[in-house]
Amino acid sequence: MPPTLMERIQTDLVAAMKSQEAETLSTLRMLKAALMEAKTKKPKEAGLTGDEELEVVRRYAKKRRESIEEFRRLGREDLVAREEAEIAVAGRYLPQSLSEDELRAMVKAAVAKVGAAGPKDAGKVIGAVMSEAKGLAEGGVVSKLVREALGA
Repeated sequence: MPPTLMERIQTDLVAAMKSQEAETLSTLRMLKAALMEAKTKKPKEAGLTGDEELEVVRRYAKKRRESIEEFRRLGREDLVAREEAEIAVAGRYLPQSLSEDELRAMVKAAVAKVGAAGPKDAGKVIGAVMSEAKGLAEGGVVSKLVREALGA
């Protein structure tokens, strides 16, 4: 049986300690803490499923991206590099995202499937694409592509 995400993070955390990679170590500790926090919100015996673990890491990466946007808006490029490094470490544990071309094809199929006529149907199309993509696409990117497809 392959190791869980938490086990992989713990193994990598020990390796980062031994190799004295401070930035990687910090990020792995944050990820582990986020996973532990999510686990404590469940009943005592219940653990996190693989999908739940991935969702925690996705949320962590999304928060880092939001921080980058805010730092850039404030002109704090010195903090952007650290956030990007954290995203890179978190990205090691996430499956490869779908490309924009793959998403465009999914959007086109979803538009036809739900019979979307215009911008007012964007929500239906986004919902269909996101359920089909199963966490391999960011909502913001899907929303942008749906708006393009529907001429909004």
